[in-house]
Amino acid sequence: MTRFSWAGICAILTLVLVEVAPFAANAEAVQWREIREADVERINAQLRAGEPTVDIGIYLPENLDPAFLKTFSVDRFLAEFSNAQEIFAAAGVQLRLAWIKTGTVAPEYLEIQSNDMNGKTPPGRRVNLYVDSVRQKSSLAPEARLAFDSIVERDELAARRVHVIILQDVFMSFFEPVDERTWESRTISTGGLSFPTYSYHDLPQHLRGVITVTRNDAGRRLLAHELGHKLINVSHEYRDIAPQHEVRAEGGLMLYGSGTEIPSGAEGRWHRERLHLSPYVYRVGSDGKRIWNRDYVEGGHYYDPLYGDLVVRYEPEPVVHPQAVESTR
Repeated sequence: MTRFSWAGICAILTLVLVEVAPFAANAEAVQWREIREADVERINAQLRAGEPTVDIGIYLPENLDPAFLKTFSVDRFLAEFSNAQEIFAAAGVQLRLAWIKTGTVAPEYLEIQSNDMNGKTPPGRRVNLYVDSVRQKSSLAPEARLAFDSIVERDELAARRVHVIILQDVFMSFFEPVDERTWESRTISTGGLSFPTYSYHDLPQHLRGVITVTRNDAGRRLLAHELGHKLINVSHEYRDIAPQHEVRAEGGLMLYGSGTEIPSGAEGRWHRERLHLSPYVYRVGSDGKRIWNRDYVEGGHYYDPLYGDLVVRYEPEPVVHPQAVESTR
């Protein structure tokens, strides 16, 4: 039996504590309270029992800065939610607003960096985006992990609910090619960021439903688009357009433009079928209990066995980042 000295044990404990310290030092959990219950009831008035449903909770900090509130309207955001309901209802899935909650968020979390670039390299050039995202999966920046841990409530349904968090600024960093041999790091602000499992497939279970929103969308489409990333689990693609950086075209919900289609079949890249397999989808049975879809098998990457043959195996092409710049549309 190996013998350890007290000094050795203390050294090991010190290493462990240093490793977990960033998350152990988490800010206190936000004390949330429900608001605008009448709006929630109105928005959910058309829901039907037994239909495929997704629950969405909205976290709205009560200490957003006055300058931000001059440009962001909760009423406009709820109109955008209603628009998303119509888009997904056309594809056979209803969106249920679980609640709108407000509370005081630590001010340092109102603006965050989303992803950790430490040790990251530019996208692989020999495989497609979805294969590369398994090899180089995105990680939450430490401050994003701390912020989300303090904001998102932990309950038995946390991993099955979409959590929309209103923040003032969410920044994202990525590599962009300068020429065939040179890349540079860029950081941009985002209007919406979906943290999809095809890229962030090692997220803690209670945080995997997070979406951040930092602005109202004039086209009332941003929330629906971000929900597409989360629920369909695909990047910016549509029919014969494979994922790539800042695809601007009309037609589908997952492109930059005004399109809202969630197509089906092989020619539609299986978007509707993948939506209906989402682990966030449930039905209410005759006994009133929720019947949930099967969960991800391998963390929710694009080729997760959950999807079987409902995937597209395409050739690699130049890409910049799995998430394009949401704020530039």
